[in-house]
Amino acid sequence: MYQILVVDDEARIRSIIKKYAEFEGHIVTEAGDGMEAVRLCRKESYDIIIMDIMMPELDGFSACREIRKISQTPIIMLSARGEEYDRINGFELGIDDYVVKPFSPKELMLRIGAVMKRVASGSAAGAAVQKKQNVIIELDGGGLKADVTARIVYINGQRVDMSPKEYDLFFYMLDNRNVALSREKLISEVWGYDFYGDARTLDTHIKLLRKSLGEYSRYIVTLRGVGYRFEGEA
Repeated sequence: MYQILVVDDEARIRSIIKKYAEFEGHIVTEAGDGMEAVRLCRKESYDIIIMDIMMPELDGFSACREIRKISQTPIIMLSARGEEYDRINGFELGIDDYVVKPFSPKELMLRIGAVMKRVASGSAAGAAVQKKQNVIIELDGGGLKADVTARIVYINGQRVDMSPKEYDLFFYMLDNRNVALSREKLISEVWGYDFYGDARTLDTHIKLLRKSLGEYSRYIVTLRGVGYRFEGEA
């Protein structure tokens, strides 16, 4: 059972999501705009947030930015548009999934379950890593440095901030460097076998990761018709 915050200015959309979520045993709180969502998040804790982008008072992106200042609660964005700009903007803010309207309520419930499963898996993995001795990988004479245990990346001595999924993707590719990784392999290993998104999500995160790596983005090589490979010797 999850505590779910549904944020959408359309009462009909909120009602549909609430109906399906409560049928599966979840508890739903509703908010009609971004301002209300931020106020609720400052007072209460939720397991996951379903947030529309286009809303009055405060849009979904701005609300997400404010919520991220106080909480790392998983967020699934809803949008009537499927434009790459929206995806990139959302993922840069640290959202966990992106659903284009009109959507299937049943699929949304599956996506909620998949996101929560990944969050739980990531927490367990992080706790296990805490018990290990720090593993440091340096490339290009130390220009690109990765503390695998602490999940910290440095470029030319400066710490780089990435979204949680960028870190997941980077460290998986780093751990499998010089290996051709198909798109299907990356999606199943980084997002999970129960991922209900599409390949564009992977491409968007690769683009964001390259941006974060700056001059070292050259390590990520596109394999046409296959996927990607992280080239580099530690």
